Amino acid sequence: MRNRRLTTVAALGAAASLALAGCASDGAGGTIELAGGGSDAAGGGDKGTITLGFLPSWTDGLSTAYLLQDQLEKLGYTVEMNTLTEAGPLYTGLAQGDVDVFPSAWPEITHAEYMATYGDSIEDLGTYYDNAKLTIAVPEYTDIDSIDELAAASDRFDGKIYGIEPGAGLTGQTQKMMPEYGLDGSYELVTSSTAAMLTELKSATENEKDIVVTLWRPFWANDAYPVKDLEDPKGAMGEAEGLHFLGTKGFAEEFPEAAELIEKIKLDDAQYGSLEDLVVNEYGEGREAEAVDAWLEEHGSEFDWVVD
Repeated sequence: MRNRRLTTVAALGAAASLALAGCASDGAGGTIELAGGGSDAAGGGDKGTITLGFLPSWTDGLSTAYLLQDQLEKLGYTVEMNTLTEAGPLYTGLAQGDVDVFPSAWPEITHAEYMATYGDSIEDLGTYYDNAKLTIAVPEYTDIDSIDELAAASDRFDGKIYGIEPGAGLTGQTQKMMPEYGLDGSYELVTSSTAAMLTELKSATENEKDIVVTLWRPFWANDAYPVKDLEDPKGAMGEAEGLHFLGTKGFAEEFPEAAELIEKIKLDDAQYGSLEDLVVNEYGEGREAEAVDAWLEEHGSEFDWVVD
């Protein structure tokens, strides 16, 4: 059994001078409580120690952090897992070298403010997914395909769009979108939590009822539930962006073999959705390494970068 170590970079919390701009809880909600870290003996890699910084409630970063840990340890590195609660401290730690790699960043649009502040001290190690976006979704069986069809169909959806946390970036973007399509008078954006939205989505799809929800990609729910993104002809939900692996400046020079591996990692929707679903749902907290093992057994042969 590979040794795993979780540590917490609590000291970086004081450095958070920027408001949380990106997606958060389960990839797109608000801030979370500081995740505590148990500690085992660190892995016995002889090529140096690499710290991965991530927010456990952002399940894109959670999933790719454990994937990177698996692969980097197999290359011979010792990997430390640093959990934080907000993007600001994470970017600060990355820029200062307290964190070596941020395994799932949204630097092009969602985290552009952080990049403007810290970008000179950060190294882009590659884009692993190129279609990250905020979406409005309905069940596959609903005969509506575009956001501009919603205004005339508010009765079918009880005049509700089910969203996530009130402070999430996705919530703010949806609030900007609604008047663009004339939905602010006929729809209420119901916000509470990601879990509550998913409960409504699960209940509706199990009973084949119509529902409108706010979602994003990549996110395991797109794979777990029969949903489809509505077309957004006005672009009111924002453009798609890439998910990047970011390193502290000088990372590739210090860890060239690790940087070469990281640059090769590319995932499509099905591959990413399967990884996240295994890590978050099927195996869950405390069994992330087992989830990665299962995912690699199923999908490893599809890639030329996998280290066995």
